[in-house]
Amino acid sequence: MTPQVVIAEEDVIASVADALQYISYFHPPDFIAHLSRAYERERSPAAKDAIGQILLNSRMAALGHRPICQDTGLVVAFVKVGMEVRFDTARPLAALIDEAVRRAYLHADNPLRASMVGDPLFDRRNTGDNGPAVVHVELVPGRTVEITVAAKGGGSENKARFVNLNPAASVVDWVLKTVPELGAGWCPPGMIGLGIGGSAEKAMLLAKEALLAPIDMSDLLARGPSSKEEELRIELYEKINALGIGAQGLGGLTTVVDVKIARFPCHAASKPVALIPQCAANRHAHIVLDGSGPVRLDPPDLALWPQIVLEQAGVAARKVDLDTLTRADVAGWQPGEKLLLSGHLLTGRDAAHQRMVELLRAGQDLPVSLKDRVLYYVGPVQAVREEAVGPAGPTTATRMDGYVEEILAATGLLAMIGKGERGPAAVEAIARHKAASLIAVGGAAYLVSKAIKSARVLAFPDLGMEAIHEFVVEDMPVTVAVDAGGRSVHVTGPAQWRRSA
Repeated sequence: MTPQVVIAEEDVIASVADALQYISYFHPPDFIAHLSRAYERERSPAAKDAIGQILLNSRMAALGHRPICQDTGLVVAFVKVGMEVRFDTARPLAALIDEAVRRAYLHADNPLRASMVGDPLFDRRNTGDNGPAVVHVELVPGRTVEITVAAKGGGSENKARFVNLNPAASVVDWVLKTVPELGAGWCPPGMIGLGIGGSAEKAMLLAKEALLAPIDMSDLLARGPSSKEEELRIELYEKINALGIGAQGLGGLTTVVDVKIARFPCHAASKPVALIPQCAANRHAHIVLDGSGPVRLDPPDLALWPQIVLEQAGVAARKVDLDTLTRADVAGWQPGEKLLLSGHLLTGRDAAHQRMVELLRAGQDLPVSLKDRVLYYVGPVQAVREEAVGPAGPTTATRMDGYVEEILAATGLLAMIGKGERGPAAVEAIARHKAASLIAVGGAAYLVSKAIKSARVLAFPDLGMEAIHEFVVEDMPVTVAVDAGGRSVHVTGPAQWRRSA
């Protein structure tokens, strides 16, 4: 009788922790290859510049071993346990994964941002180590343990959608209706994963697993489809890109680099369809444990990364001095215009906005004056070594929409920086107060951090990464999303590049 394969608990913990560190700064090469092709063929100057920033950021993160994105994600682990394997541990498998998450996210040389809150409903207190992970375990034949780990950012995770279509209804029609409704907060260009069949929970799981498959759309287009599923993937890829949404929603030729589909049998009366977008921070890795010890992943060949010079994108930039900025200056900005910000910049996101609004409603002064200031929606990664701040990319702007009117009316704030579009009420408030909304490129957090020369906490230190900071920035690249007249590039850009497929 063949003896069981024994997997030590430390082998699981060390291997998963190493994989989580690895995916924090290494993009999968297949994603870089397809994004590079998108950069070469992009004709929209704003979208080309955004893709260029993502590619440059990716190479910088790989070289510096620092996170691609400040949102280092919630951890999802798909574990396939061979039936001839025994774990040498008294702890549950999920506890080993959680220990790996703790070790990876608290790593001294490359600390990752803890984003998980323990209670989702009431106090929402941060767990401090990004645990627990979401773990899916499957028992399969074999003598190995296969673990695929992914780090899923909140901006794209929040855009997951589910529908139970009538059996005869068109999946294509639903997808083409749904994708524009996602806005740009999921940080395109990326991927769309579709889970079709099963039940509601099975379809969502299929969609997430589909995103882990190798990106092969360029090969598929070159050789042509060999099945109905491949025909459907190509049709969706072409029609989604024809919507003109483009990189960061600025309007352009590439919104997705691939569309993935996973299927499962379903009830005759149903057609469950789940859609999960994957942002430009496409982070996942696969490891196989066979009892011989922990697994360490080999770094990719950085020669596969293109050498990007952003000026080649052809986007002229206006230099802005934040310390002398006036409302008259803001009135001169145009939708889609690129700005380079220098000077003192405030930060604040969800929790800070909630506290500021509570103070204003109570008739109290804010701890920091926002008059004639610009506010960046960001929760940075902890700094290490000589860094002023860790990777510091934007969070989704629409989450702050409910606060915009009160903040602008009471404080004299001039502009806000986030990612993605603003909702109608926020756009109306911006126009009413002659302010502006700007975007930094989601997926370029390490690149953005290099423009931050110093950082200090001014208020609400107990909020951790959500505290109000003051950054001193030099030539921080942003794009005007909504101008002082209420014109939005997330409306005008896609309209310009929309085409029939």
